Amino acid sequence: MADAKQKVSMVSLGCPKNLVDAEVMLGVLAQQGYEITTDEHQADVIIVNTCAFIKEAREESVDTILDLADRKHDGICHTLIVAGCMPQRYQEELAAELPEVDIFIGTGEYPRVAEILAEHRAQEGQIKYVGDPNYIYDETLPRLNSSPGWYAYLKIGEGCSNCCTYCVIPSIRGDYRSRPLEALVSEAQRLVAGGVREIILVSQDITRYGSDLTGGNSLAGLIRNLVRIEDLKWIRLLYAYPDGIDEELIELLKTEPKLCKYLDIPIQHISDAVLTRMNRRSSSGQIRTLVDRLRSEIPGIALRTSLIVGFPGETVDDFMELTRFVEHTKFDRLGVFCYSKEDGTPAAEMPDQVSERVKRERYRKLMKVQARLSFRRNRAQVGQVEQVIIEGYSEETELLLKGRTSRQAPDIDGQVYITSGQANAGDIVACRITDSSDYDLIAEMVEK
Repeated sequence: MADAKQKVSMVSLGCPKNLVDAEVMLGVLAQQGYEITTDEHQADVIIVNTCAFIKEAREESVDTILDLADRKHDGICHTLIVAGCMPQRYQEELAAELPEVDIFIGTGEYPRVAEILAEHRAQEGQIKYVGDPNYIYDETLPRLNSSPGWYAYLKIGEGCSNCCTYCVIPSIRGDYRSRPLEALVSEAQRLVAGGVREIILVSQDITRYGSDLTGGNSLAGLIRNLVRIEDLKWIRLLYAYPDGIDEELIELLKTEPKLCKYLDIPIQHISDAVLTRMNRRSSSGQIRTLVDRLRSEIPGIALRTSLIVGFPGETVDDFMELTRFVEHTKFDRLGVFCYSKEDGTPAAEMPDQVSERVKRERYRKLMKVQARLSFRRNRAQVGQVEQVIIEGYSEETELLLKGRTSRQAPDIDGQVYITSGQANAGDIVACRITDSSDYDLIAEMVEK
């Protein structure tokens, strides 16, 4: 057990899947007697859980590590740990370039964080624990939910087997592995018993869930089990690949009241030429048909996607096709990334690499189109009554409550600012939309 005075602070970067790993580390450390603090100046141990997906993520990780390394001089920190994707991918380079770091922990070793800290106390110098990435945690491990208490992420699988030509995830996280259904239901029950009202299902590709398990497990089957949890109000789906959205899932989106009418579908592009070079499994025609079907059969569904501009060989015509598709489809939410050339991926060796200037120009053009579309979509909601989950007071003023509709995911989508009425964080209340901006909504609470 740790000395009761030992305090740990965690900074988790990147995606919600990474956040779940960080929460498991915090749970393990708390169980072993460490005190968790959000103030790194008061922490004896600081952990940076890193992302290495693209260049910008790596730069953010390194900047954060260097910034927090200063706490070893102006704080009480004696141990700096770097965990997650970056050490899994670059352990030797990081060890040489970051002597300030005491411990490196890969994506398969993070549940041993308390044990590793104990080993470090017994020896001198920098240590690395980076091995096989094919670990997947189970429900017996403690987990300290760092999200606001009314929602939590449930990681239903680990790794990826899609082999997109631009992506390093399979080499960092291993092949796709589904967690057992019983383990997921058990973890969800514990989260809900602790006050969680919204569970957000995440993995690199949630539609692949169950494909590696026996017994006919599927995403739809998992959802049918989760909706039976009495006090669970909302279930949200992130990262549903288009070719895996089947009849069962569409039927649940149409009929199951606990399942948010919200779907994050990372399509990456719409040009068949680009999709082929990306090694994506869906064609342009299949994507268009799916979007049209979802919109026609599930009125009011919010569709979110992510796109890559500047992929090797992307021509002006390819980009214009993508722009026209975005204008026509009018996604409710949209994220755009400039292609990042990643060593060791097939795309890095492709001819006709696009210049950074052109990538940035295409990024700005697409985001400008989306801002206009988002504003119009939000304006169309004025006058509607929506169920909103309350998330506390606005950062700007305690005169305004803030929250989200079922068609807004935390952290990545806009918010609802509520000008009248009172409710507690975690309550779900009816609100009438009265105004809007590009990404946020203004509302007033409807009297019960």
